[in-house]
Amino acid sequence: MSQNSKITNWKYTLGRVLLFCIVNAILLMVGSALTHQLARPWSDILLAGLAGIFVFSVTVLFVRWEGLRLSDVGVIPGKLTFFHLVIGVLIGTLLVGLHVALKMIYGHLSLNITPDVRFSSVVITLLLYCLLALREELAFRGYPLRSLNYGIGAWKAQIIIAMIFSLEHLAGGYTWMQAFFGAGIGAILFGIAALKTKGIALPIGLHAAWNFGQWCVGFKNEPGIWQAVVEKGYEAKQDQIGFISYILVMGLAILSFYFYQHKTSIDSSVIHG
Repeated sequence: MSQNSKITNWKYTLGRVLLFCIVNAILLMVGSALTHQLARPWSDILLAGLAGIFVFSVTVLFVRWEGLRLSDVGVIPGKLTFFHLVIGVLIGTLLVGLHVALKMIYGHLSLNITPDVRFSSVVITLLLYCLLALREELAFRGYPLRSLNYGIGAWKAQIIIAMIFSLEHLAGGYTWMQAFFGAGIGAILFGIAALKTKGIALPIGLHAAWNFGQWCVGFKNEPGIWQAVVEKGYEAKQDQIGFISYILVMGLAILSFYFYQHKTSIDSSVIHG
């Protein structure tokens, strides 16, 4: 294949991925318009469920357009799917525990049991974060990441998808710092997990466990099972510690995935599903 042909193919691949993301963003807005009149959290749950169905449907169309199979982009369950899902949940839970521990070591932070927390609220929140993780992993670490990986290699694909993931969170109300250094770094972790395991089961488990765990300990700007209480006068410092510890925890996880079977997975520009 000539150099010009490679460049042309790369452009087509990127164009299809961007179109895929635009179509799903539009469908997400349509879903939001259809569900916004419902009371929360049911509106959020219905939106996440509809969005997941939309993304999978669009994935089927784009996979066929590109001449791939659903298994090539890791969105069809296989023999190791349940195992990868469980491992993802365990890793995500471990990362939450490490993040909490690092924040607690600094001090001036206490976790208090939320009065009258309802079991039903915990289950509903867990369902919501599972649906959100499913939708986001389908939308970013399924067809888009794997298609770009086939065309331009793992790390270029990772950077592009992380940027798009960050922009979606920015549009959703995140600050620039939260979107690009929070969600963006998370995107790299979920992406490398998807490429290493050649599917989205492990990143779904990891993503859901991380978000649900953060909610449980009150790190989602609302009380969960526990309520995070910062000593008065130390709020800004705790925010800094939280950000630094987040970078350390995510960085450690990314490096762990990177060095796991390094020569047989992430360095290959073609990773079959």
